[in-house]
Amino acid sequence: MKILVAVKRVVDFTVQIRVKPDQSGIETANVKMSMNPFDEIAVEEAIRLKEQGFAQEVIVISIGSTASQETLRTALAMGADRAILVETQDDVQPLAAAKILKSLVIKESPELVILGKQAIDSDNNQVGQMLAGLLHWGQATFASKVVIENNSAIVTREVDGGLETLSLTLPAIITTDLRLNEPRFLSLPNIMQAKRKSITVMPIAELQLELAPRLKVLKVTAPEKRRSGIKVNSVKELVKLLKEEARVIS
Repeated sequence: MKILVAVKRVVDFTVQIRVKPDQSGIETANVKMSMNPFDEIAVEEAIRLKEQGFAQEVIVISIGSTASQETLRTALAMGADRAILVETQDDVQPLAAAKILKSLVIKESPELVILGKQAIDSDNNQVGQMLAGLLHWGQATFASKVVIENNSAIVTREVDGGLETLSLTLPAIITTDLRLNEPRFLSLPNIMQAKRKSITVMPIAELQLELAPRLKVLKVTAPEKRRSGIKVNSVKELVKLLKEEARVIS
């Protein structure tokens, strides 16, 4: 079995996000970047399935600028076999990303595609579902456990009411949740070995897809700063403030 995993280069989750002065987006210049955490979980799960003997090859794909090669090398250091970069300087929206991944799925013919459930920069949570729709494949989102049995993937997923278990006939799409696994630490030998692995770079124009943006960002603003709280000496005083200032009690 061949597994394809999509990874995205995003602002590291430890960085304090800053909005650009012109409100066109967030500041990424001179900011620490890393692999999207949900995608890192997806890579880890693919590698574990390979280690268990269910897969022979793990291919990682990223869409973005040349700098995304760094993210791909992280995945290679984790244990992925091959990497493909679809190179573009433009912002790629969810539907465009799904179309690109569909094109590569057709080319590579994997039996399983694993993606993070969402990217922490845009939080759209759309690419996995769109890709499944374009390919007409079964899908399981928010996976917290994946088991391969014969020609099926048994996926436990988190829903509002608890846990749901699905059986997907392969090929299929799975998106990962935080509880699926804990990604491994990278060893120095694996990091050095990953630097020697080649990355296939594919200009986005080579795919000949219609990728025109469907959405336009009008403005990005930072959340309103939280007002400082006040202390009250009694429940009576609290009720009075709720009535007069917060107006939550009539």
